[in-house]
Amino acid sequence: MLKMELSGRTDIAMPKMKTKSSAKKRFRVRPGGTVKRGQAFKRHILTKKTTKNKRQLRGAVDVHDTNMTSVRAMMPFA
Repeated sequence: MLKMELSGRTDIAMPKMKTKSSAKKRFRVRPGGTVKRGQAFKRHILTKKTTKNKRQLRGAVDVHDTNMTSVRAMMPFA
């Protein structure tokens, strides 16, 4: 009797929302809700960049407000 009840169900589960794997590797959500990201242009070809430029590329910065909608779409549970 239990089998008949289970086989007669018509519940269809919607697909799960998933976080983009690339986004979770690149962004971190701070407790205040802002999103931090790493700086670009500091990984390779550093010999031709000035010391001042390399120094200013240290640390993380916030994602700009114009890009927040796309970041939120890639990370729905953050």
